[in-house]
Amino acid sequence: MKKENINESPGGIQGKQRPRILVSGGGTGGHIFPALSIADELKGRLDAEILFVGAENRMEMTRVPEAGYKIIGLPVAGFDRKNLLRNFKVVWKLLSSMGKAKKIIEDFKPRVVVGVGGYASGPVLKAAQQAGIPTLIQEQNSYAGVTNKLLAKKADCICVAYDGMDKFFPAEKIIKTGNPIRKRLLSEGLSRKEALESFGLSADRKTLLVVGGSLGALTINESMAAGIRNLVGQGIQVIWQTGKNFGNRGIEAAKGLKGVVVTPFITDMAAAYRGADLVISRAGAASISELQALGKPAILVPSPNVAEDHQTHNALALSEVGAAVLVKDSEAREKLVAEAINLLGQPEKMKEMSDKISAMGITDSAQRIGDEVCKLINR
Repeated sequence: MKKENINESPGGIQGKQRPRILVSGGGTGGHIFPALSIADELKGRLDAEILFVGAENRMEMTRVPEAGYKIIGLPVAGFDRKNLLRNFKVVWKLLSSMGKAKKIIEDFKPRVVVGVGGYASGPVLKAAQQAGIPTLIQEQNSYAGVTNKLLAKKADCICVAYDGMDKFFPAEKIIKTGNPIRKRLLSEGLSRKEALESFGLSADRKTLLVVGGSLGALTINESMAAGIRNLVGQGIQVIWQTGKNFGNRGIEAAKGLKGVVVTPFITDMAAAYRGADLVISRAGAASISELQALGKPAILVPSPNVAEDHQTHNALALSEVGAAVLVKDSEAREKLVAEAINLLGQPEKMKEMSDKISAMGITDSAQRIGDEVCKLINR
């Protein structure tokens, strides 16, 4: 990739020092995958020196080093809304994290700080703003969280994935960039037939992909366990990722059935997406961005256990324009499988959904965010 010519590149571009960029956030794959995509873009474009800051004992502390980047953990944790007494410890961790974040900023001296959401993002961006360092917020959801709304007042740029975000953020700071997704999903070279054959399935049958995250989504899993024989009876193949928390219950439910692949984790998501005619998924920002980029018709079952109920807002942004179908978590056991069978029997309806969700997709999000980082460095 061609290296960007920037005015201040704090080691390797035109003999100058490399730009130092700090990326903060994590907690879920929905935060980590975009953060890594942004880091890869900046490293390739600017030869930037990247440092991540995450939350101790969260998944970024292993995923980021696996991707080849250094990360420092903060003791920060989320507020417990059910047991308020536990928040005394949370407040102490927040104050400790603020002090540590300030020290990281002083030692690393970043040119720009990028926040992607998650517990660590708040203290780090706050410390950067207090130090006068430019900050960029990457808001993945259609409903902004409390921390990002507070940070937005002093942020220099806010990259969003949905229209209408000026109800949360100053309009003059907003840039619509979309959410970066895993590059391999876009570069998959398999045909649908080859993708399905890699799972031992046939290209002659309609295929349903069911995903609920690495841990699994209990409601989706129980709905599938109850309805898997009905799906197979309708001639539908199923690729079902149960997540690790569902144990062997999915395998037991599908015992003796042909045309069903049950696994705790799908290692080749690019092939799974390529082979799927319809996808059942939670409505996290990363999942929706992947569905949009790949043009996949989907039934979205928003998780009820997330802050500000943002998954419902994400799903509504699609369902209200006919780009996806929303099934409430509380109604999934009754309606989910029947809705999947209904949609798979309507190819014209699924084609319409595919066209509409594709129209919402942005496939160069990391590059767009990289453009905004370069502007802040050049400023």
